[in-house]
Amino acid sequence: MAFDNLLAERTTRMGASVIREILKVVAKPGMVSLAGGIPAPESFPLEIIQELTEIVVAKYASGAFQYGPTEGFWPLREALADYLENRAITASAGEILIASGSQGVLDAVGKVLIDKGDLVAVEAPTYLGALQAFTPYEPEYVRMDTDELGLIPGSLESVLAGGKVKFIYLVPTFQNPTGRTIPLERRREIADIIKKYNALLIEDDPYGALRYRGHDIAPVKALAPDHVVYISTLSKVFAPGLRIGFCHAPEQIRKWLVIVKQGIDLHTSTFNQALASEYIAGGFLERHLPKIIDFYRPKQEAMLSALDTYFPPNFTWSRPEGGMFLWVEGPQGFDMEELYWKAIERNVAFVPGKYFYTSPQEGIETMRLNYTRADEETIDNSIRILSEVIQS
Repeated sequence: MAFDNLLAERTTRMGASVIREILKVVAKPGMVSLAGGIPAPESFPLEIIQELTEIVVAKYASGAFQYGPTEGFWPLREALADYLENRAITASAGEILIASGSQGVLDAVGKVLIDKGDLVAVEAPTYLGALQAFTPYEPEYVRMDTDELGLIPGSLESVLAGGKVKFIYLVPTFQNPTGRTIPLERRREIADIIKKYNALLIEDDPYGALRYRGHDIAPVKALAPDHVVYISTLSKVFAPGLRIGFCHAPEQIRKWLVIVKQGIDLHTSTFNQALASEYIAGGFLERHLPKIIDFYRPKQEAMLSALDTYFPPNFTWSRPEGGMFLWVEGPQGFDMEELYWKAIERNVAFVPGKYFYTSPQEGIETMRLNYTRADEETIDNSIRILSEVIQS
């Protein structure tokens, strides 16, 4: 049977994740992957999962395995309200929506807000997964300029002054792909701008807890609460396979996100939510997070040191205070995709940066590097190999 004539027109705007396809290539034996943004299995709190499971079964019995409210498991929503309070966001449990990963929220946002041809403002570069979530709903992307401190407020204002933007999408802290963090003063400018233009910001914050140096910075949500949908996840601080994401949105948007979720999966896994609630409320996250940070910090330091040692002087890179990524820029016109295929021959993989731009003409000389899954010696050796390939 021929199926092509049955496919919805929107499928022409959908495609497999480029990064997921790259990861298929790097799965071969002996390959060192600096490509995927995947938490290290060593960061998972395996030693306490059994204890958490026993607590959940004893405390909630069959309730942990039953259907639940679309909005989320109430004890988890209570725990997250306290968690967000520590991040300078005031939210009651009833205002928090649980999702199957933060990606589930991004898709729901696209379904609720985007009509064909709507303008969506994104950083250049931006998170590829957000583009995949939004693109099937047929927006037109408006590019916003960035520098080493992230989004440039003047560019945001120019975009908002120039047309009817449906919403802005932003990853302010340890951004994927660049690792950059917008400083507080610039966040205040951004908050003032979106309030001035009565604009909506989708603030994606999956990496904010992974800080290795410096001090936490208040989310934009804390500076303009009525104008921001704040999205986060437990994937980087608990376990990504549990698929626990959450958001805090203005009420008029939140009620539609709930309706959309009812049509997708009814609710996120009750058992997984119960595990997460006990992980946070029982103090396990507070005790385990420093172990994750101590595990990742030397990896990042090893990569930065190796770049300083081996890479040519006409290359530059970000120096984040946390997160999972570094962003490298070569001289203008340097083809990182060509470098990728040559590096693969030497068993080292990364992600060419051009895939994080909405314009195919941008980012050819950039790359994203991830350090979470390789040990320090392997990181040093892999960066040395990349440098050799560059110079060859």
